Amino acid sequence: MLRRVRAPSAALIARYAALVLVDLACTRGGAPPASGPSPNADIRVVRVSLGTMPTVLVSATDDWRITDGDANVVARGRSGDRISVSAAGGVIRLVQPGGSTRELSSRLSLVAASPTATISVNQRRYRGELSIVGADSGVQIVNRLSVEAYLRGVVPRELGVRGSSDRAALEAQAVAARSYAIARLGNTSRAFDVTSTTSDQVYGGVDAEYALADAAVAATSGLVLMYDGRVVSAPYFSTCGGSTAAPDEIWRERGEPFLQRVSDRIPGSDRFYCDIAPRFRWERSWQGDTLTAIVERYLRTYATVPAGPVGRVRDVSIDGRTPSGRVAAIRVETDRGRYRVRGNDIRYVLRSPGGELLNSTYFSAEVVSAPDGRLARLTTRGLGYGHGVGLCQWGAIGRARAGQDFRTILRTYFPGTSIARAY
Repeated sequence: MLRRVRAPSAALIARYAALVLVDLACTRGGAPPASGPSPNADIRVVRVSLGTMPTVLVSATDDWRITDGDANVVARGRSGDRISVSAAGGVIRLVQPGGSTRELSSRLSLVAASPTATISVNQRRYRGELSIVGADSGVQIVNRLSVEAYLRGVVPRELGVRGSSDRAALEAQAVAARSYAIARLGNTSRAFDVTSTTSDQVYGGVDAEYALADAAVAATSGLVLMYDGRVVSAPYFSTCGGSTAAPDEIWRERGEPFLQRVSDRIPGSDRFYCDIAPRFRWERSWQGDTLTAIVERYLRTYATVPAGPVGRVRDVSIDGRTPSGRVAAIRVETDRGRYRVRGNDIRYVLRSPGGELLNSTYFSAEVVSAPDGRLARLTTRGLGYGHGVGLCQWGAIGRARAGQDFRTILRTYFPGTSIARAY
């Protein structure tokens, strides 16, 4: 049992504001942050990369201005006016509503006159302001906004549009996503803190927002997960398939006391909280030639392969299981060698023909061999979707529908943590 969370003292709030010593990340890709957020970071504001594009059209729902790095105004517009922005060789080119052009080499900022206005990037709406950076491959757009406004565009993309019975799951998602974001603030090695994709947290801006998710963000405003006096970078994923995993089952990272294997079984039953998920059970198959092409494309990134072709796949076998029942490693045998792939890397090698990752490492494998000894067909049958560490999103939905509140959900998936206000 966790002790009851007390209101933090003024000294402790100041300590939270520094937000140092964050160790574990990996909501998606499995890479922990190199360090905690900068002590000088404004913990209420996040910089979100919207990507790098050859050309973008930007506008706002109120009068707007674009300034350079010295705060000089280089362009103005009225509500609805669009300006085209492109870049080549680091030089930014602006084409204004009247057709006039300007070329600038510094970082630019687009700000609307009203703080409640929204800014559009290629007709997608965002809150806050934009940073525009010229890059060799185009224009890098960074959305700078409050953490709370950012979460309004994250929670719906990460948990989907949910009903009122799922509110506690939305609130748990909001706290986990806030913790993840705050752990990454103040990155000095790049122009942004997080991306808007699955590399960090999926962010859809204003177009993703809806009332129930907004209410969940508001109800948990400023709340983060803490462990041993630090904000934790809380990983989460879609569906555990019956049990979450410890980090060392999935990644080449040391474990954390608050990241443990957690059973998702509903007490007194043979069911699981997450068995309502669309990918609680799944199956994927490959014909031999298709699998050979996929292995040829992806294996080198995750295993040591000699120069030349990887070779035609002859067999794929499971090489051990982890304590939660997931596959510890696979051995891929071709007519040129044998290769071992471990942990979450398996999902990146056994992709679909379209490039989709394997749903999880919680699977069995069945091989059908051709008369010449080569693999004719591989079928995997599995449970769950995602890496398996931390909060099971569909488990949270199931627990919310069973009457659990967001605090109970979070301390179940992150045992030993507490919830406190970062601001």
